[in-house]
Amino acid sequence: MTSAAFDAVELIRLKRDGGRLPEAGIDWLIDAYTHGSVTDEQMAAMAMAIFFRGLNPDELSRWTNAMIASGERMSFARLSRPTVDKHSTGGVGDKITLPLAPLVAACGAAVPQLSGRGLGHTGGTLDKLEAIPGWRAALSNDEMLAQLEDVGAVICAAGSGLAPADKKLYALRDVTGTVESIPMISASIMSKKIAEGTASLVLDVKTGAGAFMKRREDSQALARTMVEIGKAAGVRTVALITAMDTPLGRTAGNGLEVAESVEILAGGGPSDVRELTLALATEMLACAGIDADPAQVLDSGKAMDTWKAMIRAQGGDPDAPLPVARHTEVIPAAADGYLTRLDAMAVGLAAWRLGAGRAKQGDPVQAAAGVTWHASVGDRVSAGQPLFTLHTDTPERLERAVQAIADAAEISAEPVARGDIVLERIS
Repeated sequence: MTSAAFDAVELIRLKRDGGRLPEAGIDWLIDAYTHGSVTDEQMAAMAMAIFFRGLNPDELSRWTNAMIASGERMSFARLSRPTVDKHSTGGVGDKITLPLAPLVAACGAAVPQLSGRGLGHTGGTLDKLEAIPGWRAALSNDEMLAQLEDVGAVICAAGSGLAPADKKLYALRDVTGTVESIPMISASIMSKKIAEGTASLVLDVKTGAGAFMKRREDSQALARTMVEIGKAAGVRTVALITAMDTPLGRTAGNGLEVAESVEILAGGGPSDVRELTLALATEMLACAGIDADPAQVLDSGKAMDTWKAMIRAQGGDPDAPLPVARHTEVIPAAADGYLTRLDAMAVGLAAWRLGAGRAKQGDPVQAAAGVTWHASVGDRVSAGQPLFTLHTDTPERLERAVQAIADAAEISAEPVARGDIVLERIS
């Protein structure tokens, strides 16, 4: 298609006024933006027009396919195992990928988990794993394929060749107030997952205070949209809506969450992390057509063996001690009673302020920084007992982290039951 086939300003006006973008116009726009002939200013205007006007299903499918076509498309066809992937929309203490990938691999699947880094209050899977001495995130496609065949699981950085249009557009949306567009979130996630080449995909769409989508109806809309995109592309896709008002597990922070994940693989760990890991594993194995009991495999130690093989394959030492923060501060419970609320956003903000997260792409993170909470919702606590421990290598960060977490917990005389983790299944 020639560069003169469409005019960016005309396409912007068309969407601004509620019109439908032509299929060839979408192809041209994404290609021209990827190669620099449509400017950031023009694409920012289009993103804002889409933010307010949306994309219908046909437009969204074409937009997603155009982003896939902007780069390479991987193939796992030569693997002897069926492929299945998981994507989470992110939350506080969400370390599920770490025990989940080796568990599903130990059941017989190939799990190509192309992951990212954290930004703001949500932690990145690669940041967590880089707390392990020697572990490396960057693999070539050949290394990834070899590890998938040999070990069954790989967690690594997505190559720059996958959906480069998305990388460029995401950075633009981040600085123009257009991140929270369901069509563009869906296209961003699904273009990378479809380009990755997996045959099946399970989506963990968070909802609640610590989630990207705070409202249940927004999470449902996002899940339905992504499932439809996946199915239209021939990828078996299922979504679980899961609760993120309360953080997962007992830790938020990179090395802290690795240690907790290893506890899960050893057959222990927090019950909510185990429950969600098994729920997602069950869905992934069903998508992959594998008849296995993930709970039995987890308790047998096979998933731990796969975890260690996966870490070693990427240069890491799974038995090496994890980093420990140089400074800690304990925050005690203020009263006797039952923990009735633990605010995920406040905990995530405190972990970020301690150095576990980053304010902008490229910022360094501390491997040992984060928050441990010593009780879960529904637990009885006594005044003066440790409720939170803050971890950091830079003690000047402690004051602002204490401020962030000051109102995170609520203690009442009457007990409450913790709500369900898995709220809904969408397929």
